[in-house]
Amino acid sequence: MNIDIQAVHFDLKDETRDYIEEQIAKIDFASDLIVDLDFKLVRESNRFEEEVKIHFRFGKSHVIKTKSFDLHEGLHELIDKLALKVKKEKGKIKEHK
Repeated sequence: MNIDIQAVHFDLKDETRDYIEEQIAKIDFASDLIVDLDFKLVRESNRFEEEVKIHFRFGKSHVIKTKSFDLHEGLHELIDKLALKVKKEKGKIKEHK
């Protein structure tokens, strides 16, 4: 699983990068299904827009977005949404087998 983190209009601190990597542990159960995770964090005037593009091994990809005033709260919400999407897709694969 390749993880790419891009920050736009601000410098990404190491602790924020570590926080993202810690939170990604929530989806380790499906790491064999995921090819890429592309995070894009954009700072606007007074809020952040967090986005993750997830590319699955079986060809599907999804984009998940959140907006928040606090970067860490937004990342937490984004990772929760990501975990739900991964569980849903993994469940679909098990149903078809």
